[in-house]
Amino acid sequence: MKNYFILFFLCAFLHTANAQNIFGGNEKKDIKIEKKSDNNDVKSKSDDKKEIVDATIDFESKVVDYGVIDHNSDGNREFVFTNNGSEPLVIKNAKGSCGCTVPTWPREPIAPGVTEKIKVKYATNRVGKFTKTITLTTNASKRPVILTIKGEVNPPPKDASFPEKDNSGAPLEK
Repeated sequence: MKNYFILFFLCAFLHTANAQNIFGGNEKKDIKIEKKSDNNDVKSKSDDKKEIVDATIDFESKVVDYGVIDHNSDGNREFVFTNNGSEPLVIKNAKGSCGCTVPTWPREPIAPGVTEKIKVKYATNRVGKFTKTITLTTNASKRPVILTIKGEVNPPPKDASFPEKDNSGAPLEK
């Protein structure tokens, strides 16, 4: 019982010490974000601790409409974009809204003025209408970037070798 009593007070002390920050671990530090310019001089880009980036990502269209497609057809489409900024564009991540939407994006920085593509594969084995999103994490000034795919997948054709199932509900006679 004595051990539980000591353990309880030790936990309470450590919790209080952490809450009061007696170890001094929460000091504020001034952090400046710097970038190298074209002439290799280092310039401070921000005094208010916010990152200023001159990269942009401009899409021809942020929506790709598959239209009505057949079951198990080609689900690959592309989003075409250009970096119209003055700094390299970095796409850190591209995430589909579900496992049926798989994006592939350029992993290398995209120089200003360069046009690239983000490829998207939708699993067309799912029947029916769909609307899915792809969320991009970038260093562009407007973030996050959300792309959309939509369309409808037709059901697979019925196999003629199997007779149509009788759904009349009548019991079978012996």
